[in-house]
Amino acid sequence: MQSKAFPSLPFPVKRALKKMGQDIADARRRRRIPTTLMAERAMISRATLARVEKGAPQVSLGIYATVLFVLGLDKRLVDLADARHDDIGLELEEERLPRKIYLPRRKRDARP
Repeated sequence: MQSKAFPSLPFPVKRALKKMGQDIADARRRRRIPTTLMAERAMISRATLARVEKGAPQVSLGIYATVLFVLGLDKRLVDLADARHDDIGLELEEERLPRKIYLPRRKRDARP
């Protein structure tokens, strides 16, 4: 049964998934790992591995992460949504910074 999620994905997301799948396939080939062994190490079927390498959006993020782990490429997963790389979020946060900061009244009166 065809997933309804795939047609509704924005084109840049489809393109990114397809590129990631191709990059995974290339990394597997560079390491000279056959599909049978790769699927076994990732504890998935060869058919699922084929879908991963095509960039299928129906495959869970956990499976993509496991395949990246098997290839030794999982270190960058930690930084995917890191706040340091969230330019829009950082900009919005800067806009909401207060212009002046006041001490609470009690502490202001207690100062020498």
